[in-house]
Amino acid sequence: MTTDIRVLLADDHSLVRKGFRRLLEDEPGIQVVGEACDGAEAVDQARKLRPDVIVMDMSMPGLNGTQATIEILKFLPGVGIVILSMYEEANYVRNALRAGARGYLLKNASDVDLAAAIRSIARGRKVIDERLTHPFEMEPEGESPLTPRERQILQLIAEAKSTREIATLLDLSVNTVAVHRANIMDRLGLHKTAELVMYAVRHGIAQVS
Repeated sequence: MTTDIRVLLADDHSLVRKGFRRLLEDEPGIQVVGEACDGAEAVDQARKLRPDVIVMDMSMPGLNGTQATIEILKFLPGVGIVILSMYEEANYVRNALRAGARGYLLKNASDVDLAAAIRSIARGRKVIDERLTHPFEMEPEGESPLTPRERQILQLIAEAKSTREIATLLDLSVNTVAVHRANIMDRLGLHKTAELVMYAVRHGIAQVS
């Protein structure tokens, strides 16, 4: 007996989630087990539901899709995560894969076969939108000077979150966040919040709203 692929949908737009749910409900062997409206809820729902695949929007309030991916893989390392994004730049693709996502698809592409991508990811394969493969491979990757946790905190700083708000989102102490912030500035050689924001946007860590 074949077991259905259990899917969690994470997107901050309810109409998008409903559209994906309707699309996937017609697919044999795929079961939508839950939805999340932001990155923090995606982490909570993943912990509760233990899905096989998570369809994750890149741009969500709080933790974005990439940063939520980092958190989820800490306690659910076997889950397959596909990031849906409007961003075509190679930095965004690299950041998503570095976080542990198995897939990256353009959200505004009308011809993306989401069900096929879910099935491939459930088998352990990587799925990158074919329109992104060439520029992504051509641009050198390089090593990030920041740890995954530092990248999370930098993203939230760039989104104008206070130290206390960041601490709450990541379940850290205020002092720990402050230490991470100082380490980020030291490691990047930056001294102002505005410089951190520019770095985060330029390297695809945070998005311009």
